[in-house]
Amino acid sequence: MDLSDVVAAIHARLPELGERMALRIRSDVDSYTDESLIPFDSLRRSCTANADLVLSHLHRDGAPDPGPARETGRIRAEQGMPLADTLHAYRIGFEFVWSEILEEARGHGVSDAELVDQSAEIWALFGLYAEAVVAAHRETTAELTLQREARRSALVEALFTGVIAERTTLWEAARELGLPERGPYTVVAATAGSPGEEPLAGTEATLGQAHIPSAWRLLPDQQIGLVALATAEAEKTGLRILRRARARVGVSPLFHSLRDTPQALRFARLALAGLPGTGPGVARFDDNPLAMLVAAAPAEAAHLVEVVLKPLLGLPAPERARLLDTLEHWFAAAGSATAAAQSLFVHPNTVRYRLRRIEELTGRSLSDPRTAADLGAALVAVRSSAARDGALTVPPYRREQ
Repeated sequence: MDLSDVVAAIHARLPELGERMALRIRSDVDSYTDESLIPFDSLRRSCTANADLVLSHLHRDGAPDPGPARETGRIRAEQGMPLADTLHAYRIGFEFVWSEILEEARGHGVSDAELVDQSAEIWALFGLYAEAVVAAHRETTAELTLQREARRSALVEALFTGVIAERTTLWEAARELGLPERGPYTVVAATAGSPGEEPLAGTEATLGQAHIPSAWRLLPDQQIGLVALATAEAEKTGLRILRRARARVGVSPLFHSLRDTPQALRFARLALAGLPGTGPGVARFDDNPLAMLVAAAPAEAAHLVEVVLKPLLGLPAPERARLLDTLEHWFAAAGSATAAAQSLFVHPNTVRYRLRRIEELTGRSLSDPRTAADLGAALVAVRSSAARDGALTVPPYRREQ
């Protein structure tokens, strides 16, 4: 009997060979023991097909067919099997076939020279088919990754737009995104420098390392994210990570139901709009709700400034800056002229004089809580306007000489 007859004899036992090969792989590769990951029937069919591929090529001359090898790579990628384990199992399968050939050949007096030649051929086949497994596994993994990212992005978009409404669907979306079903959550919005740019690149991974789950969506002008903050410590850590990103970021108040995500996104964008200056920074809506409301209604805020502060805005720039700075420090000092004077490095009487000047110009008394509130809101509006678009140049306070 020559080697061709040996291969034919083994080929005749193909179903039994495929099952034994599958059992060997399952015993030698730990990841293949998980029936939920790779059902035994799937493994047995794959082993039988690949053994048939090898034995058919050895029994009959012709070009190798990498089709079943590619199918193995594709299926294992879909099942979530790591490429290294897939190749390990594939090598075990080849070794198993070769050991069967050796055992059969020795019983029928096949020469060593024939076995050496056959050994070289079978391992050349292994190299060829292993390349096919690797290529198919990588292609399929890339496709699945794109599909998962697209699915994930669509779910995040659905949460932000409020398309998902039913509780069961919200729960399913949270589970697929790796988020808890209940909050507290917060929404983050960051300004993109150009379309496609991620202002918070790497933030999702950094949050994940800190055990803070999040889900993100990149828009042409912003990157928006939904972040789960289980504890106050997680909130502090999340804010610290956001600040390290050196981007312009707005953060919504905490909320507990995913149904409130669209409203939280609005709050985050208002916080971002109310962020002073043009450089990086993190603004939380809850830190200055009045500024957020001003940012929400720019036309109304401009009208408020016109009605309340117009007499001041018509003054020469130096005087206007002094009066507005004094008013701002007075509000920050909770209405204390003495405390405002300390922060301004002037005498308390100077502060009182300037406050009287503001009252005379505006016709509003700072002792009346209602008119004081009007002046405070108008001051926030004028500062926000200056920071946003330079419509009014109000220099920051500098120590007077």
